[in-house]
Amino acid sequence: MSVPRIVTEGRVGQIDATQVPRFAGPATFARLPRIDEVSDVDVAVMGVPFDAGVSYRPGARFGPAHVRESSRLLRPYNPAVDVSPFASQQVVDAGDLAVNPFDIEAAIGQVEAGARAMLERAGRLVSIGGDHTIALPLLRAVAAKHGPVAVVHFDAHLDTWDTYFGAAHTHGTPFRRASEEGLIDTSGCMHVGTRGPLYSNQDLADDRELGFHVVPSVEIDDLGARGIAERIRERVADRPVYLSIDIDVLDPAFAPGTGTPEAGGMTSRELLAVLRSFSELNLVGADVVEVSPAYDHAEITGIAAAHTVYEILSALAPRKEQP
Repeated sequence: MSVPRIVTEGRVGQIDATQVPRFAGPATFARLPRIDEVSDVDVAVMGVPFDAGVSYRPGARFGPAHVRESSRLLRPYNPAVDVSPFASQQVVDAGDLAVNPFDIEAAIGQVEAGARAMLERAGRLVSIGGDHTIALPLLRAVAAKHGPVAVVHFDAHLDTWDTYFGAAHTHGTPFRRASEEGLIDTSGCMHVGTRGPLYSNQDLADDRELGFHVVPSVEIDDLGARGIAERIRERVADRPVYLSIDIDVLDPAFAPGTGTPEAGGMTSRELLAVLRSFSELNLVGADVVEVSPAYDHAEITGIAAAHTVYEILSALAPRKEQP
């Protein structure tokens, strides 16, 4: 069944909401076309429904579907940055990867293979998780294309722990493994929004030894969105940068539906404001992870995650040339 879509200079965009109401039509991200409906792809949005690496509340395997459902109200023009992200680039929904729910190592291999294949088709990949374990195979695929990348990591937690119950691959270890594998340029890496109790100050010492810079949540009020953006620009410079966002970087008031919530986080307004500065960086890929719908209510977390993906797509969009 064909549906009326907005088409701009050959780029196929969203279903036309003036003809098909928001609650109808295919359940793709922002009601964008599926990847098999277009020939050329600039950016692919891909779901990774995997949560076998979680250490506390499960359910992030249902995150991609929930974020898609919460994205139905997204519109074609972003006035905050004067960009139409679906008109200036071809964005598609690539569906969900099929991953092994019982074998973490097998699933990591499947995510890497799927991401590599997708990056042969699309210039950029934005992934929706799923738990943060998926960041490692996604970084493997991105590094294979771009070389070691800077990482800007928004999260309540460092995710640079070594092992958990003897397991090397969990949602708390992806960036240590990525550093060990040479996938990331740690001189350009940073965490934003970290907070909450730790096992000891050795956690911070180990993170510093890996080369990460930290902007903890306690500094956000003083820095503001503009100050955080400046810190990111200074750290990343002109390196290719990968953006990894655990939705628990937001305070539980704005993202209750997540696996390891911590009090005292960013507001959704603060996060979106900082993300708008990424248009000035060499952004090569991103993920938004740890949305667990079973703990969400009124779609609060899903809406925050959907708008987060929307701002990432806006940051990837080509800008108008200034006269």
